[in-house]
Amino acid sequence: MTFDSNAFLIIFTGALIAISCGFLGVFMMLRKMSMTGDAISHAVLPGIVIGFFVSGSQRSLEVIMGAGLLGILATLMIEGLRKKAKVQLDASIGITFTLLFAIGIILINLFAYKVDLDQECVLYGEIAYLPIDLWVTKSGLNLGPRITWLAGLNFFFVIGFIYLLFKELILTSFDESFSSVIGINAKGVNLALMSMVSYTTVSSFESVGAILVVALLVVPPATAFLWTKSLMPLLQLTAALGILIAILGYYLAYWIDSSIAGMMVTVAGIFFLLSAIIKGKKPSWLQGTYKAAKPLGI
Repeated sequence: MTFDSNAFLIIFTGALIAISCGFLGVFMMLRKMSMTGDAISHAVLPGIVIGFFVSGSQRSLEVIMGAGLLGILATLMIEGLRKKAKVQLDASIGITFTLLFAIGIILINLFAYKVDLDQECVLYGEIAYLPIDLWVTKSGLNLGPRITWLAGLNFFFVIGFIYLLFKELILTSFDESFSSVIGINAKGVNLALMSMVSYTTVSSFESVGAILVVALLVVPPATAFLWTKSLMPLLQLTAALGILIAILGYYLAYWIDSSIAGMMVTVAGIFFLLSAIIKGKKPSWLQGTYKAAKPLGI
């Protein structure tokens, strides 16, 4: 087995996606909204279809904008069902993502059945094709793999988002009522977070697929939380896990000739199971006993 430029690009891109998803997943987990990412990843399908209708391309800005708007709509629907209709959070998530995802499939079957746009290209991705999907400018300049550029751009967006709204994200995650009292728009921060999750999900579709993005949003932060309760170490350990997942996932997939993206998430699951066995107890956030004060020790 050799380490060539293609292997580096695949591992590097996978690590960028895993870290981006993991950082957002940390704040989703602290809000006890981890599976909202699952709802968003499925609910954006109608937005992708509409964006494709408008632009005629699967790789256009309209597709990303459509998916982002549907992600925000899904968030509003979940919150509306939970607060106005008094539906439990898990039920509101299930209702929202199944409804919107079904609408997306119907739109594909009715209007896009003759083009290369189906639910499988959204649910599953293959990062192994990354080295041959190049970004070539109109002047003929080859800038390298297009998905790597998308993953890098998304990574810097996520880092910038967390840096700019770090205080707001902390306060709204741990005490939404207090954050409202001191003048922070908790609903606006929540919508901004959901929008970033939507964009991250869409930008990662072609490489790892929607289902595996959900795993990267949930599993690395949950694994890190087994080892630390402080926020900064939680983010750092999540990033380290993302890098390890990309490296081990690539080489194990190469070894057994399997899906690279699928193996990366399998490695993430193994890390979680081993951590749970070593720690010998369930993470406190699963038991509903998470204490807000500890992660503030940054």
